[in-house]
Formats: sequence, C-alpha cells, structure tokens
Amino acid sequence: MKETKIFTTPQLTALVVLRFLIGWHILYEGFSKVLIPNWSSFGFLQESKWIFAGFAQFVLNHATVLHVVDFLNTWGLIAIGLGLIFGLFTRLASISGALLLLLYYLNNPPLIGLEYSVPTEGNYLVVSKTLIESVALVVLALFPTSNVFGLDMFVERFKNLRNNKKE
Repeated sequence: MKETKIFTTPQLTALVVLRFLIGWHILYEGFSKVLIPNWSSFGFLQESKWIFAGFAQFVLNHATVLHVVDFLNTWGLIAIGLGLIFGLFTRLASISGALLLLLYYLNNPPLIGLEYSVPTEGNYLVVSKTLIESVALVVLALFPTSNVFGLDMFVERFKNLRNNKKE
C-alpha cells in the first residue's frame, strides 16, 4: 500500500528555500576553498579534540592523505551544494552533506572541557550551527522537494518513461 503524501504549498516552499539556502552555504564554502591559494584543512584538523583526534593526527602526519582530504573536502562541498541548489540527486546530496557536517562537528564539538586555540563564531554549548545544519539536511533527505522543484523531477519522469516503455 502506497502512502499518500500531501504537503501544502507553504510547507514545500519552506523546504525548498531551506534546501537552497543550505546548498548555497555549502557551495560557497567549497568555492572559497578553491579561491584561497594554498588552502588546507591543516589548521582545522590541528584543533581536533574529540573522538576523531587520532584520525586527524594521522591525516596531519601524512602529506598525501592531507592533500586527498583537502581535495575531497573542497570538491565534495561543491558537489553537495550544487546538488542541493539544483535539486539533482538531492537525497544523496542531503545525506552526504549531513555526514560531512557531522564529521566536522565530531572533530571540534562545543563540549565543556574542550578548549580551542582558534576563536569560534559565537558561543555554543553542545549544539552548534554545524550540528543544526547537519540535522536540517537529514530532514531534507526525508522530504522529496526536488521531485516537485528541481532537476530530480525530470530524472524521475525520464525513469518513469523508460519503465513504461519496457512494459
């Protein structure tokens, strides 16, 4: 039995706007890394204090691994941002973005007893904007807004046409 999903126009509009804004933010973060000469995640990884601190040290101690991480980080952000903005492979982009942001959060969480040498933007305790954006991406993965407004709508139509021709 297929579940009927009915959303109001304001609900869908709000979700599409949220998808676009997060996509813009993530895309900008990726492009800014491309535009900054010699950008590296080195400084961020040096600050890692929690459960991924050992992995961060491993990356820092191996220049090749650091270059791969920097490349994947930069171009992953760009791909995720473009996917969210254009509504293409949105569920994949949302889940990938949520996982990437969760990885950022777990490297440098705002927990009591953890002190960082680089000042943070704002004052947080457990919940940060990174965690909020990660959870928002999980919400977006659960609602197929790109099937209503996005390139996924055309991908879905193409799949349906192809499946109908096979029958």
